[in-house]
Amino acid sequence: MRDFSWKYFAMTGDVDAYLLYRQAGDPLDLGGPLSAEEEQVLDEEAE
Repeated sequence: MRDFSWKYFAMTGDVDAYLLYRQAGDPLDLGGPLSAEEEQVLDEEAE
């Protein structure tokens, strides 16, 4: 579910998909380093 919601967010920019992605994340993930795919999307959004 996490992979699907990230891909959907990356393709559409839908905020609800991003929130679902974050909610489906590892509960012990305390904001570690971003994956390459996450960094790319954040860079694209910043432009």
